[in-house]
Amino acid sequence: VQLMESGGGSVQAGGSLRLSCAVSAYLYSPYCTGWFRQAPGKEREGVAIIEPDGRAYYTDPVKGRFTASRDNIKIIASGDNSSWSLHLQMDNLKPEDTAMYYCTSMTQAECGGICYRDLLGVIGSWGQGTQVTVSS
Repeated sequence: VQLMESGGGSVQAGGSLRLSCAVSAYLYSPYCTGWFRQAPGKEREGVAIIEPDGRAYYTDPVKGRFTASRDNIKIIASGDNSSWSLHLQMDNLKPEDTAMYYCTSMTQAECGGICYRDLLGVIGSWGQGTQVTVSS
């Protein structure tokens, strides 16, 4: 599975950004998907996890400001290849939101069939990240 984030940038406090993540995979079935972030010198921090039915759950620092979603999975002609996208709409951004943002995907075997937010950035696969910088 390959994941590629985009949409990061610099914005003033109170502004908005929309991150996207293009995912392509071979013989892979995503179960939990989501986003996490990491600021310089700080621990990895979960942002949002999306369950297979599309319901998203957020960590407290971003609750009410961020909205995560996943597009329907597209099966490419051969049946073994698939692609989908994740999105993270970020509104009312704060300087403390400054970090590298990563999208992530886990199979059912990797997460044990339960989408815990604590698993974000610990197991599964993720991309190279996209930088978000919020100035005051």
